[in-house]
Amino acid sequence: MKSTYYLLLVIFSCFIFISCDSCKKIEEKDSQENIVTSKNIAEVTAKINKSPNNPDLYNERAKLFLDEKDINNALNDINHALEINPKNSYFFITLSDIYFAMGKAQKTQETLMKAHYLEPENTEVLFKIAELNYYFKQYKETFEYINKTLEIDPNNPKSYFIMGFVFKETGDTAKAIQNFQIAVDKDQNYYDAYIQLGILFAAQKNSLAINYYDNALNINPQSTEAWYNKGMFYQNNEMYNEALETYNSIIEIDPNFKYAYFNLGFINLQYLNVIDVARNFFTQAIECDPNYAEAYFNRGLCFERVGDIMNAKKDYQKALDLKTNYQKAIEGLNRVDEAM
Repeated sequence: MKSTYYLLLVIFSCFIFISCDSCKKIEEKDSQENIVTSKNIAEVTAKINKSPNNPDLYNERAKLFLDEKDINNALNDINHALEINPKNSYFFITLSDIYFAMGKAQKTQETLMKAHYLEPENTEVLFKIAELNYYFKQYKETFEYINKTLEIDPNNPKSYFIMGFVFKETGDTAKAIQNFQIAVDKDQNYYDAYIQLGILFAAQKNSLAINYYDNALNINPQSTEAWYNKGMFYQNNEMYNEALETYNSIIEIDPNFKYAYFNLGFINLQYLNVIDVARNFFTQAIECDPNYAEAYFNRGLCFERVGDIMNAKKDYQKALDLKTNYQKAIEGLNRVDEAM
């Protein structure tokens, strides 16, 4: 199971529009994942019935319940595990994840410190304490615990990754890049470090960002995050054909990715002036998220530019209904009211 608070840690148009019936595919995927998790819970439950005094099984099922956001059952299972074996640091790690999911930061910290007391050189505990300190912007303490991990294992890439985040957060871009690069040097499959390097180089408008996003995609070709970041680099650097192609690639992976539709619409509206195409893309974004205020506003712009004042007004009003004090929507309404 992934760390619950992992650093807590954001178009070439072929003019063929994907029906938003396909947006249901993402729901089907989520449903399939839930079925798999439920099956795993059932399997672990069967093992517990055969070995009711095995604390590892309760810990395993607690993690599965947590994945399903079933906090009460997760908490019951991990407490049962701790009743059987109250000196297992990994059980306290699971309990800390549950407390964090419940929004109980103080309990999370106390639980991690118990785990640290039981096993001072457990690097997973040290990383979680460091991450929690990072979350609360306690950077001195973050470095303190990261340095402890490096004393145990000086080659652990995650230590450098977390340090990179701290330097990024505190505005030291050079040291952030240095630490993220060390992380990927030590683990060439460190997807998250490649993403962070891409973000930092993209902020500098440095084309090395594309190389890092491509490295991330080599690890996970289905990553909409990496594809989207890559598309945004192209878009922000006026490479519109490349951006269009990238956003269309995202839609092939995830037909419910509303931001890809939105950016396809935005490029066609603002830079290519292909109004009908842009409007259809904004409609796709709205079908995938009926509460997408920015998509309504931009579709309103499309209607306004072709003189369809009534539909423009409807979309501007809808955008304002969804997003209070949306200044651009207010200005749009004022314009169409004057035109009427």
